[in-house]
Amino acid sequence: MVFYAVCVFLSTVTANEEDDPDDARKLILAYLLRVQGMSIRELEPMLNEQQKEWAHMIKAKSTENLPLAVQADVRDWLWDKLVAQYGEKEALTIGRSMHEQATLDLRVNTIKGNRDEVLAKFIAENTSGETNIAKTPYSPIGIRMPNRMNIGRHVLFTEGKIEVQDEGSQLLSYLVAPKRGMMVADFCAGAGGKSLAIGALMRNTGRLYAFDVSEKRLHNLGQRLKRSGLSNMHAQVISSETDPKLKRLNGKFDRVLVDAPCSGLGTLRRNPDLKWRQTPEDIAELNTKQANILARAAKLTKNGGRLIYATCSLLNDENENIAEQFLASHPDFKLLNAAEILAQQQIQLDTGNYLKLLPHLHNTDGFFAAVFEKGQVANDAATVEIATSESEIPVQAEIKAPAKTKTAKPKVVKAVEVKPKAVKPKVAKSKVVKS
Repeated sequence: MVFYAVCVFLSTVTANEEDDPDDARKLILAYLLRVQGMSIRELEPMLNEQQKEWAHMIKAKSTENLPLAVQADVRDWLWDKLVAQYGEKEALTIGRSMHEQATLDLRVNTIKGNRDEVLAKFIAENTSGETNIAKTPYSPIGIRMPNRMNIGRHVLFTEGKIEVQDEGSQLLSYLVAPKRGMMVADFCAGAGGKSLAIGALMRNTGRLYAFDVSEKRLHNLGQRLKRSGLSNMHAQVISSETDPKLKRLNGKFDRVLVDAPCSGLGTLRRNPDLKWRQTPEDIAELNTKQANILARAAKLTKNGGRLIYATCSLLNDENENIAEQFLASHPDFKLLNAAEILAQQQIQLDTGNYLKLLPHLHNTDGFFAAVFEKGQVANDAATVEIATSESEIPVQAEIKAPAKTKTAKPKVVKAVEVKPKAVKPKVAKSKVVKS
């Protein structure tokens, strides 16, 4: 079904005339230009003159008279969801904005440098005539670079002073709002871009845990960690969100970030093939996973702590719906205003209670985030749970109390001496289970 949808689209954008037959070479060219998002400049060295003409024709092909889903360059099911959320006009704008080339954004590692110094160095080195090296408009630690610049071997990168990170992702670390000395968890850390940003905001203090189910991704994080100069991060592989080793950390964290597995539909500028690979069934499966991960992460959050849920999706199904379901099933949490949290850090970006970023409005990848704060209901529940699980301890105290009184008859004292011996093994046994 996905292959058929792609072929129909490619046939449409390669046709010159109504009866123009599909040419395999044109279809491949169209796939590279319109699905993979490559530029003509990238392909030009490999094309002959006729193929260059085809490339320009395919790139310039108007879809004005075609169905709106084709104009937006998305599958019908995705178009229907976007229209339901945004209306036809904005849905079409969003679809077309995904054809634009994504910016190359850098995050300055404030453990090793500052933005003004790094920006000045890049501008001084600029011999290509590029004039679009600038500060990012929202993130106070971001720099926006020319798209084709090779950063991987630059001295600032190898020394750990910069990292490649979309501005939207940088803003998410500010939404976590970590403070010095806090205990913070990045529950779906991946390769650790956000973990590193959070660690820098903590000024290398406190404890930062980076959890992920992929050992390979965490290995990549290890290499980036060495460059960063951070020493407060601890990477930990877990089998799933229900890994037993997490139990000892329940209620310990001041901040828990859940950058949940998602469809990635907010990153179509970088990964245009995702719109052809994702299906409604995939979204439904992700929704279950997202809800389960968020519920488990809630248990790690301490009273008064914050839980941050984020995706790089455009869909309500993965965003607002998950947040609302969580609040309905967790009365001990309340929603905080994302704009207010950012404003407290001198970032003027108001998208309402939730952080919602879109490429055509903010020139970032599509991002969503919600911030929840754990309140007093959880504290009462925790008290009840402790009293229940340790009920043997008050009982033992009650038994010992009569033994201290000298007015009791010998028979009573003798009985008291026997009872603690029967109780103590039970208490010791329960303590072993807890650890």
